[in-house]
Amino acid sequence: MVSVHPHACPFFVFSSSSSSSFVGGSLQFRRYLSSSLSPPRISTREHPSFFCNSSWQELAGVLLFSAFPFAAVKAIANSPLGESLQRKMEERKKFAVENSSKFKALAQEARNKSFWYGEGRPGWLGPISYEYPSYLTGELPGDYGFDIAGLGKDPVTLQKYFNFEILHARWAMLASIGALIPETLDLLGTVHFAEPVWWRVGYSKLKGDTLDYLGIQGLHLAGSQGVLVIAICQALLMVGPEYARYCGTEALEPLGIFLPGDINYPGGALFDPLNLSKDPEAFEDLKVKEIKNGRLAMIAWLGFYVQAALTGKGPVQNFLDHISDPLHNNLLASLNFVKTLY
Repeated sequence: MVSVHPHACPFFVFSSSSSSSFVGGSLQFRRYLSSSLSPPRISTREHPSFFCNSSWQELAGVLLFSAFPFAAVKAIANSPLGESLQRKMEERKKFAVENSSKFKALAQEARNKSFWYGEGRPGWLGPISYEYPSYLTGELPGDYGFDIAGLGKDPVTLQKYFNFEILHARWAMLASIGALIPETLDLLGTVHFAEPVWWRVGYSKLKGDTLDYLGIQGLHLAGSQGVLVIAICQALLMVGPEYARYCGTEALEPLGIFLPGDINYPGGALFDPLNLSKDPEAFEDLKVKEIKNGRLAMIAWLGFYVQAALTGKGPVQNFLDHISDPLHNNLLASLNFVKTLY
């Protein structure tokens, strides 16, 4: 996750969630408190590393490296090797489709029996009597009948929102690991990172620091480039996955890969290497657990943003501070501290 201090450049660089701007904007008032939290304004003329700090040959190499995965997939798909893979897939596809149809039938039967699906599923108000929306039938994982704004009345729109939710939930869970593990390892002294706190990473890049991926010295890739180049590299790397998501499960068939599931749960050896979907009943329960943990991760990120804005520290350090002195290191104390600044 990347967050840039609002005074560090004329515009923000956002992470996967646009809420990072909230952190940057809220940190403005802290410039009176500590110079470490609010470094002086940086001019892009004085620090050309904001854009690029290497030769055009190295820059071209990094950009080509970022675009290589998508280009390689397209090249293989249009090659004789791709045609051979497609022919072999077509030979197996009929059998795979039949198995997929049987599995979907078993999955539907498992949902009908499950505690978490259908009309008898738990509601978001628990035992309190409430007239839940009739269009929320409990077919989707994690459907507790919550839609006070009526956003899911249209079935197509409801499915689209669920697709977005499961996508953001997975990103939030991955991002939580990316925020917690580096700070934890750094505090334990196991691995030293140039900047272990998630929101400070963007600013360290603006200062011209070189980012070592995974904390491995010398593993720079695009980490030695400017922020703008890193953003372009990320966009190039995401072209393939986003294109595949747009096309659906058929996107990988030109490579001879058949995905038996749907866009949210593709399945197959590529997306289910542990074969967790072998048992339909267990798989339907895992879907509920995934969305529940994903929602928790999204809420956790809201907490990370607020903590960073109020304390300027990472989530692990904030947790340790709270444990050491709960009466003075908590949300109310932080809010009262902010009030004294005005």
